[in-house]
Amino acid sequence: MECKDSSIISHSSNKFPSDLKYQSGFGNHFSSEAIVGALPQGQNSPLVCPFGLYAEQISGTSFTSPRKLNQRSWLYRIKPSVTHEPFRPRLPRHEKLVSEFDQSNSSTTPTQLRWKPVEIPETPTDFVDGLYTICGAGSSYLRHGFAIHMYTANKSMENCAFCNADGDFLIVPQKGRLWITTECGKLQVCPGEIVILPQGFRFAVDLPDGASRGYVAEIFGAHFQLPDLGPIGANGLAAPRHFLVPVAWYEDGSRPGYTIVQKYGGELFTAKQDFSPFNVVAWHGNYVPYKYDLSKFCPYNTVLIDHSDPSINTVLTAPTDKPGVALLDFVIFPPRWLVAEHTFRPPYYHRNCMSEFMGLIYGGYEAKADGFHPGGASLHSCMTPHGPDTKTYEATIALGNEAGPHKIADTMAFMFESCLIPRVCPWALESPFMDHDYYQCWIGLKSHFSGLSMKENINFQNGKPVER
Repeated sequence: MECKDSSIISHSSNKFPSDLKYQSGFGNHFSSEAIVGALPQGQNSPLVCPFGLYAEQISGTSFTSPRKLNQRSWLYRIKPSVTHEPFRPRLPRHEKLVSEFDQSNSSTTPTQLRWKPVEIPETPTDFVDGLYTICGAGSSYLRHGFAIHMYTANKSMENCAFCNADGDFLIVPQKGRLWITTECGKLQVCPGEIVILPQGFRFAVDLPDGASRGYVAEIFGAHFQLPDLGPIGANGLAAPRHFLVPVAWYEDGSRPGYTIVQKYGGELFTAKQDFSPFNVVAWHGNYVPYKYDLSKFCPYNTVLIDHSDPSINTVLTAPTDKPGVALLDFVIFPPRWLVAEHTFRPPYYHRNCMSEFMGLIYGGYEAKADGFHPGGASLHSCMTPHGPDTKTYEATIALGNEAGPHKIADTMAFMFESCLIPRVCPWALESPFMDHDYYQCWIGLKSHFSGLSMKENINFQNGKPVER
C-alpha cells in the first residue's frame, strides 16, 4: 500500500520530508552523518570528537558475543543521553503492560480465541498510553520470552520519547501511518510495512493521519534474523536489500521538561531532561532501527500437489538455541497464486506444537470466510486444533478439481508464532471485543464419510468372513 503525502508537521515541529532518504540492507554495518565530517575517522572514541560531539556506544549484545552475532552502534551526539534527572515511576501507572508472565497477571486456556477490531479511543491517547499486552510467555528479567501487544492511538507523542529496555519491538501498523523519529533518524511506516525498534533505542511516534491501530511483537533476549533459505537457494522470501535504515538527522536547542519514558520490567518510568534525545549528528554500526515493505516479499508455494507449511512465508525469525525452533517467527500470508492440483488449497486442519497469534492488516483471510476482520486478532495455542471455517471448507469442496489456478489478491494477514505457550492477560479475556462465538465457525462441519457399512465391507474367503 502506498503512503500518503508526508508534508504534515511532525514531532518537535519539524516536517517529515515527503522523500525521506534511507540506507538499505539487513545486518549491514552502516554509517551516516548529517554534517559532513562528523564521523571520527580511524577510531570510535577520540579524545575530542569532530564538532565537539560526544561519543556514545549502544550495545544490543554482550561485548563478547561471537562477531557474527555481535550488534552495536556508535552515536555521536550533541549531549550524552546520561544527562537527565533520576527515573521515577510514571503515574498514573500503566496497568496493561506485562513483561513477566505468571499466574498473578495472566492465565492459560487451550480454547481458540478471537477478537474483533478494537475501536480507536475518543480521549486523546498517544502510542505509549494506547499500548496494551494481549498475551506472552517468559520474562524480560530472565532475558527469554515474548509479549504480544496491540495499540490504538489518536494523537502524537508530545515533548517525550519512549525507550523499551525490555526487548525489541516489531510493530505492524494496521490503520494510519506512523512517523517515527529515532536516535538514528526518521522512518515513515505505512500499513503494509513493518518496523523493528531494537531494545534501548529512544523513539517518538507521530500520527499524521490521526487515528492509528496496530500490532506489536516484543522479544526478550534475542534479535530478529532473516531465516535460512535451505533448498530454496540464494534468493526469495525477504531480500536483505529491501530492509531500510534511516539516515542521520538531529535537532539541537533547549527543550525544557523533555520526558524520557522508559519501559523496564513491564513498568514505565520517567526522567526529565532539557534537550531532545534526537541530537545524534552522526552514527555508525549494525544495531539500528529498520523497516520493511511487506509487498516486496517474494513468496514460494506449491506448484503441483499439497499445501505448503506456513513456515515458507517467514519474513523474520528470532531463533532459540534449538535448531529450527523459534522464540518468535513473523510470518505473512501475502497475495499469491494457488495452483496445486487435486489439493485442498486453504490451510489444512492441524494441531501445532507452536502457538500462533494472527492479525489481519487489510483484505480477507483465505481460511476464514466470516468474522476475521482487519484490525482483529486470533490466538491458537499449543496443540489446539484449528483450520478453515465451515463456509470455506464447503466452498472449497464444492469447486472440486475443476477450480483451476486462483490468485489470492488484496490481502495481507500475518502470524506471530512461538515455541513458548502464551499466557493471556485478563483484560484481553474480558475484552468487549472478544468474539465469544468464534467456536461456532467450525460447529457446522459435518461428516462427509462415504465408507461402506460394516455389513457391506465383509468378504468371504474359504467360507470365512474377511474384512476388505
